[in-house]
Amino acid sequence: MTIMLEHRHTTPQKPRRVVVLGASGFIARDLRRELAKREIEHRAIASDEIDLLKPESVGQLEMTLSENDALVITSCLTPDKGKDVATLMKNLTMARHVCQLLERIRCAHIIYISSDAVYDWRESLIRESSVRQASDLYSLMHIAREQMLTFAAAKSKIPLCLFCPCAIYGACDTHNSYGPNRFFRTAMKDRTITLFGGGEETRDHIYIEDVSRLLDFCLRHRSAGIINAVSGKAVTFHEVASRIAKLVGPDVKIECLPRGGPITHRHFDVTERIKAFPSFSATPLENGLAASFLRLTELHQG
Repeated sequence: MTIMLEHRHTTPQKPRRVVVLGASGFIARDLRRELAKREIEHRAIASDEIDLLKPESVGQLEMTLSENDALVITSCLTPDKGKDVATLMKNLTMARHVCQLLERIRCAHIIYISSDAVYDWRESLIRESSVRQASDLYSLMHIAREQMLTFAAAKSKIPLCLFCPCAIYGACDTHNSYGPNRFFRTAMKDRTITLFGGGEETRDHIYIEDVSRLLDFCLRHRSAGIINAVSGKAVTFHEVASRIAKLVGPDVKIECLPRGGPITHRHFDVTERIKAFPSFSATPLENGLAASFLRLTELHQG
């Protein structure tokens, strides 16, 4: 497949229907909101309906998917569910069953939700053409899944988009990863935010609704290739923590723990994303954090 994003539809068109695997996940739940907002027909499938770990899932999906559908694959056991070989193999089993499905039925479009973890952490400036290099079993899993789906999609001649988000934040996050999501939880519960070192490492963070908007763009253009779903602006963890502390309340303290590893920074070149979707602009961090806090407050009060 090509690295740079190519639009099979130069003029955006509503997909006939979008089938989303992994319906209960953070990205899938917000994507469903976006699709409903855009009045795009969709079908979300959770593991309690079709379990991708089971061989019978192939036949079940074959009866569900049609040749006019766009398939968005968000199903994944994330690091909070396990970082061991057993978790790796479960994730690869899910991908194998999807690939077996694609041997039986040709859909219109596939988007695979990968991760920026696939890129070499020794590189401080990342772009879509950057080298993929596993640093742990989680990144190895996504690299392997990308290769498996690339092979299956090419064999069936289905446009495939590898969608690689950086750290995603938002009120309904299902994980507890280091960054905005964890900072909000501990600030609201314990009135404390804990940083590694001085929180001087820089990272890019993208608001969940921006991820869904980019997915909508890719679906409407039937885009194929690789796109990094990032804001394009890296900030320090200390800046993120300070903004969240200010939102949550003046009594929130920021504490620092000794650093356990070397300092790393990660920035993204968004040139290709701008070329692909010039009308898209990422939500400024301060706005996304404010919206997240407002939603968290509503959920807490409710």
